[in-house]
Amino acid sequence: MEKTPAPGENIAVLRKARGMGRARLARLGGISVSLLTRIEEGTRPATPHIVAALAKAMRVTPARIHGQPFSDETRQAELLDDLRAAVRRYTLPREDVPPPEALAAGVQRAMALRAETRYLELLDLLPRLLGQVTATALSTPGESGVWSQLVDVYGCAYAAAHRLAQPDLADMIVSRQAWAAQQTWNPEAEVATAWNEAGTYQSAGQYGDGLAIVERAIAKYERAGGGESSPAAAMSLGSLHLRGVVLASRHKDKGATADHLRRAHHHARLVPADVLRHNLTFGPANTALYELAAHIELGKPGMAVEMSDPLLRNPPPSLTPSRLGRMYIDISRARLDVRNYSGAEEALDRAFAVAPEMAEAHPMAREVVRVLFVLHQRARPTLMGMAERTGLAT
Repeated sequence: MEKTPAPGENIAVLRKARGMGRARLARLGGISVSLLTRIEEGTRPATPHIVAALAKAMRVTPARIHGQPFSDETRQAELLDDLRAAVRRYTLPREDVPPPEALAAGVQRAMALRAETRYLELLDLLPRLLGQVTATALSTPGESGVWSQLVDVYGCAYAAAHRLAQPDLADMIVSRQAWAAQQTWNPEAEVATAWNEAGTYQSAGQYGDGLAIVERAIAKYERAGGGESSPAAAMSLGSLHLRGVVLASRHKDKGATADHLRRAHHHARLVPADVLRHNLTFGPANTALYELAAHIELGKPGMAVEMSDPLLRNPPPSLTPSRLGRMYIDISRARLDVRNYSGAEEALDRAFAVAPEMAEAHPMAREVVRVLFVLHQRARPTLMGMAERTGLAT
């Protein structure tokens, strides 16, 4: 298995290819030369905010810096090509209309695989399922429920494309999801689409534009009568505010972060336990996870570590593996920032246990593994195993 380049290595290669010295790139990216040096050498992680800033300075996408997370792309490439072809044929499905019960079971299966972060199984299922649900929706243009199913399946496709570092495919999927959402007359389906649309801006490092998408979706939902204090409204609006928390904190906008977080907590009080609908999770526990992540993005890892202790002792049982995996990755990053290297490794090991396919591909999980590996941790068997699984060691 070949070693996959890490973001720091990619930054150095791209910088040199553009004839840029470290001093110039650091100045354009708004960071110190010493920090850029440590990122390139692998002793500091390339965080989302830094990657976005350096990508803008070098006129490349963040995806170019993150690189391909797989050392052996053959199987993933084949499955992604099949999905890409199915998404392209969004009005020309080749599949027949299946029985309603079979279609519903397929949709539920896809949503379960997404929540469990079983992306390769999901990719294997999606092309045919997309064709089936599209054929059904096109044959019943006035049936809102079937179009909502199509929105949900596109949401699963977006999650796979996003997590497997395929931003162009993710963009195309979101456009198809928006087309399907327009046929539903279902405000919750439109919220799920807006969530993913904002996510494409988040992946591109365009945090201000992503915030504009979130605010527009919130205003549209409230104008449509979704502002009343009901669990459904709390779920929709709260989810949008959580996306706003991520975007605002990465944008280093403390005021917007606090505002979105305050409103998310308000809506969470109307949802006694975390709920998963239209591939969105919302409730008190998930809101706490976003607050923890915001502390990290805003340069307060100590507060994130303090928040993490009860979450590690008693992981929220209402959360899916996709959310728990992300929680452990964020905790590992916070512990790395405070130089608790053994604690960072412990949290990351939990992420690999509960959501292995997410941990293997997630940019921050890979960055924490890389930094720990470079910092003379090679003799630790658990860390060596994680480095080999991510392709960062051979």
